[in-house]
Amino acid sequence: MKILKVIGIIVLVLAIIIVVGGMFLPKTYTVSRTTAINASDSVVYKNIADFNEFYKWNPWARQEPTAKIKVSGPVAAPAHLYEWEGKETGQGYMKIKSVEPNKMVDIELKFLKPFESMADTRFDITPDGSGSKVTWTMSGENNLMSKWMGVFMSMDSMIGKDFENGLTYLKEKSEAGK
Repeated sequence: MKILKVIGIIVLVLAIIIVVGGMFLPKTYTVSRTTAINASDSVVYKNIADFNEFYKWNPWARQEPTAKIKVSGPVAAPAHLYEWEGKETGQGYMKIKSVEPNKMVDIELKFLKPFESMADTRFDITPDGSGSKVTWTMSGENNLMSKWMGVFMSMDSMIGKDFENGLTYLKEKSEAGK
């Protein structure tokens, strides 16, 4: 009986540490990467805002080309939708929330599997000499579990390399005039 009481106290103390400690961990996260592309803002914009073109440079589509995808809705406009489902990439969708032609694409990103979460993904395109500078940013809120996961591995370290690869692929596609 005494051992159960000790175990109960340990579990209670750990629960308090997890909940109270979680209150002091970051509530939000942001991951951002930028690259210069020697192509016009209109070419870069088309490759981002048209999900049929986005698929061709998207780093996760290259990671799992067998994932099922579906693109629907008005191209390069609010409600344009990109849905995916794969063994490695999970399941989710991206839906354009707003656009500024040749300048910005703001996207709602929702993961459904393996873990449900929501994020805001934004691409900003600015003039850079004879080309364009593209900044890809993802931000969202941390729940209690993701706050503690962030102690051991940040969102930046989890997806930063994917953003870098994606921007490299976008650069190659855009500079080829495609």
